[in-house]
Parts: sequence; structure tokens; C-alpha cells
Amino acid sequence: MQFGVCTGPESAAALKAAGFDYIEVNVQAHLKPESPEPDVAPVLAALKASPLPCAAANCFLPAHLKVTGPEVKLPALEAYVRTACRRARAVGMQTIVFGSGGARRIPDGFPRDRAWAQLVAFGRLAAPIAAAHGVTIVVEPLNRAECNVLTTVAESANLVREVDHPGLRLLVDAFHWGRDNDGWADLAAAGPLLRHAHIATYTTRRAPGLEPCDFGPFFQALARGGYDGRISVEGAWQDMASDAPAVLAELRRAARPPA
Repeated sequence: MQFGVCTGPESAAALKAAGFDYIEVNVQAHLKPESPEPDVAPVLAALKASPLPCAAANCFLPAHLKVTGPEVKLPALEAYVRTACRRARAVGMQTIVFGSGGARRIPDGFPRDRAWAQLVAFGRLAAPIAAAHGVTIVVEPLNRAECNVLTTVAESANLVREVDHPGLRLLVDAFHWGRDNDGWADLAAAGPLLRHAHIATYTTRRAPGLEPCDFGPFFQALARGGYDGRISVEGAWQDMASDAPAVLAELRRAARPPA
């Protein structure tokens, strides 16, 4: 497994010194798909110069760019996805995380079957664009307090299967998975679709090791599904630079197969 941290390039040197493999940045803050090229050029330059590779980015879509409901505008979504993927390729990024709870939330009273068809249409729009740029979009199941659709590994895996394109695959986040007691068997079964993972403690969403949390079942399910890829810390820190070695040690310990 490779271990990374959701942060900006300003933290990369300290994380590299601690032994982390990559950083995961923010699409809206770092790739800035809604900003013109001159405005984003300095940020992209900083990503290229990062001491650790910027392998992934999260926070794909802003809340105002709807994927479900009566306000969906596919041309605007297409333009946004094309820009995000082009800029991702420019900095060597391979993965974009589709959490985006505000964009995908189904409006009250909107038919769920129509919303599902819209999610499939977005996947079929975005996946070929991403693949053409060497990028994989990964669907992130969010907990039920944060969104009302794609809230389990099984449901999110069903979307990936229905879209049926290698440019769209699956992510699992230990925080969302553990908070909602999502299924161990469903996670293990979805292993062939997984291309990325996030991790934080289940109680207050902290970096591993900063509060008690048993990640054993999570890593066992990943192992059963054959997943051995990237996993990013997406949680609160006390002091990232000083805590990084202990957090990485805890991650390696938790990921170690039981004796």
C-alpha cells in the first residue's frame, strides 16, 4: 500500500521526511476548474514542484454544479470535467474523488429513479473524458448525515457497474464506512472496483493514532477484496509535521495482516 495525506503542497516536505508517499489535494482549491488559465498557473506550478507527487484530488464538484435534480446542466458539467482532468494530467495526477455531496444530493421531492439516471448519465459523460487524460474518477460513498444518495459501498459499486467504463471506479472512506456500520462483506466484494481509499477515525474524524479506533475490520475487508493501492489520511491533525511519523507508523501497523 501507498500512504498519503489530504493536504496542500506546502506540507509535502514534512510528510516526505516522515515517509509518506504522496499528497492528495483539492480540485476546487488547486486545479480551479472555474478559473482562467492565468489565475491557476502559479498553483499548478506549485503542484508540479511539490516534494511529493500530487497523486489525487478530492472535492471534485462545487455544490452549485448539480448532478441530480431539475437544475442539471450537462454542458457546464462537461466543460468543468474537461478542465479539471486536463489540469490533473498536467501535474501528473491519476485520481479524482467524486464525493461532492452538495452537487449529487437529491432535492426533496425529486424522483429517486430520475436522480439515479442522472448520476449514470454524469458517469457516462465524465468517465471517457477522465480516461482520455489518464485519470480515474472514483465514486466516494458518503455517510447518511452528509448525503442522501451513494451512501453505501454497495450502492456506489452499483453505479460504477452500471456506468461500465474504466474511467469510473470506486473509493472507500473508513470514516464514512465505520460511522454508518457499512457492510464488511460488501466492501470485500467490491475490492475489484476499488482504486482509492481514505482513512480517519470513526468518532471525531482524526488522523489514525490520534484517538482510539479499531481499523482491523476495515483493512481485513480491503485485504479480502485484494486492494493494495493508495490510502489517504483525510482527518484532523494536532500538528501535521510533528504527528506525521506516528500517524504513518499507526497506518502501517493497522494495515499489517494479523499473525
